[in-house]
Amino acid sequence: MKAACSRRYGPPSVVTLKDLPDPVPKAGEVLVRIEAAGVTVGDARIRAARVPRGMGPLIRIVFGLTGPRRPVLGREYAGRVAALGTGVNQFKVGDAVFGITEGMRLGAHAELAALKADGLIFRRPETLSIPEAATFFFGGLTAADFLLDQCALKAGERVLVVGATGAVGSAAVQLARYRGAHVTALTSATHRDLARELGAHEASDYSDALPKGPFDVILDVPGLLPDARERLAPHGRLGLVTATLGQTLAATLWPRRAGNKRVCAGIVKETPAACARLLALHTAGAYRPLVGDTFSFADIARAHALVDSGHKRGSVLVRMASTDEASTDEASAKAAPK
Repeated sequence: MKAACSRRYGPPSVVTLKDLPDPVPKAGEVLVRIEAAGVTVGDARIRAARVPRGMGPLIRIVFGLTGPRRPVLGREYAGRVAALGTGVNQFKVGDAVFGITEGMRLGAHAELAALKADGLIFRRPETLSIPEAATFFFGGLTAADFLLDQCALKAGERVLVVGATGAVGSAAVQLARYRGAHVTALTSATHRDLARELGAHEASDYSDALPKGPFDVILDVPGLLPDARERLAPHGRLGLVTATLGQTLAATLWPRRAGNKRVCAGIVKETPAACARLLALHTAGAYRPLVGDTFSFADIARAHALVDSGHKRGSVLVRMASTDEASTDEASAKAAPK
């Protein structure tokens, strides 16, 4: 199979396509022929060992000292079941599936992946296209965890989403609007109309005077809003998606500040229950992933470069074949591992 490998930390050019042995599903695993996969900020950070201040030593301990010990990156994907390990009865060969790899397993940036059948893998509903399914979980789970759980957003509250048209921000705008909040979006000038289309009541760009608030909840996705706590109302909550080690520790040890304001910078829960909730929100019409630029698998390094630029729209996608979606579906259903 072809796989995108990063054997050392560095710029997008370190990502190269290699021929690797086809994985063989073990007992309790399914072999998925991947049709499309998201290239997320998390993938780019692992590839470059570029993380918020203070997190550098941690990423090298977890992922490898000089390069990723699991060189095939990628977590969210959509594809079809190509083979079954022993004891698997939840799926059958040919099923259209999507999901997110568990923990630090990675491996979605490849033509084939062996995945736990009882893990975070689901049948793809007809309401999701292949690109939408392949970019469903990373941004959606993060936005839902921060807004609904950590910040406990309520109907009628005022929320500011900073970085409102990326993978996480676009999901947050949709979920906040569905929750009944008044949503202000902060994004680039070229994406203000997009933020309104996603559900924002108001949209500002970074060249404007920054929204003063006060806001009951601020979700700062890139972690760039100056004096964010000063823009919070009493009892307001600040969600820091991109937090430094110091901010994370402070949010854990001393979450409340003057005026009973609270900082939220916890780890996003990726559990079957969290995935089921996100799927239910999609079914209810509250969330649909925003798919931005799409690249061929051979151009995955360019996809990483776009993510690095900080100017992407929604989620960045790579497709494992250049055929249209219908042809890809048909071909994948008939395909079998080598």
